[in-house]
Amino acid sequence: MSVAVAGAVLVGTPDAAAAPTCSPWTVSTVAQGFGMLENLAFGEDGTIFLSETSPLGMGRIQALTPDGRRRTAVPDVTSPGGLVVDGDTLFFTTGNGTAAGVFGTADGTIDTLDIETGARTTYARGLVMPNGLAMSSNGDLFTTRNLGSDTGLTVVPHEVPHEPSSVRTDIGTANGIAIDGNTVYVANTFDPALAITEVDTDDPSGQSRTLAVDGFGPLTASDDLTVGPDGQLYLAQNLASRVLRIDPRTGQSCVLGTGLPLTSSVDFGGPGWDRTSLYATSFDGTVRKLTPA
Repeated sequence: MSVAVAGAVLVGTPDAAAAPTCSPWTVSTVAQGFGMLENLAFGEDGTIFLSETSPLGMGRIQALTPDGRRRTAVPDVTSPGGLVVDGDTLFFTTGNGTAAGVFGTADGTIDTLDIETGARTTYARGLVMPNGLAMSSNGDLFTTRNLGSDTGLTVVPHEVPHEPSSVRTDIGTANGIAIDGNTVYVANTFDPALAITEVDTDDPSGQSRTLAVDGFGPLTASDDLTVGPDGQLYLAQNLASRVLRIDPRTGQSCVLGTGLPLTSSVDFGGPGWDRTSLYATSFDGTVRKLTPA
């Protein structure tokens, strides 16, 4: 793998060889019967937006309300991935397909949905397999790629979104992403040694810090992650069917919930939902809720 930038790497020292079990959270089903769900984001009106992909055809962005009503918010989306809500705008990636990653096809975009009017526009183009998506406090978007020869992290500056820039290709098969303050957290997926890399939003190609994560990539497959109100990281591990809680200061982790098949992303509840609970999407088409004991 080529290295686009050189930055000092501070490697976390904790032993992540066998994460203990936290006080288990209760798992319940919120909704099921969707297609392959890749990601979720909470709107300010109480809607959960869900990126639903398909290996056989077009995907779409689904919407789910707290009373269980569902609708298609955006039809005909090619391999949708990460979602971010900013006010009345939903940002979502397209082109998050395996073939695009393997062959380096730069047909990926970041599109927007005006939540009030339903208007769809293309915000940024020329991306290769944009997967995870997060927004910094100044409006820059960060997206990840986890397949192909140049996996890593790309920034879409808010001032010039038509000029995306690859800022790291030295963090492995980058997938899940979350931002807390000025820190970007990026989880890798398929590397044998799983990790979460921390970089600064203002200097993403500079110094980095790495936290070891429990699991063996090809059999565990860390996916998306979120930062909780307690400042802890919550990481979905797809093939391991579990969620980890990780202390970003020490790197210590524990298993929060198991029996969550093909879990792809997690986030804490937004307006109209339980803000103390985690909500998780799955490739099996189910939205689940993890409630603290």
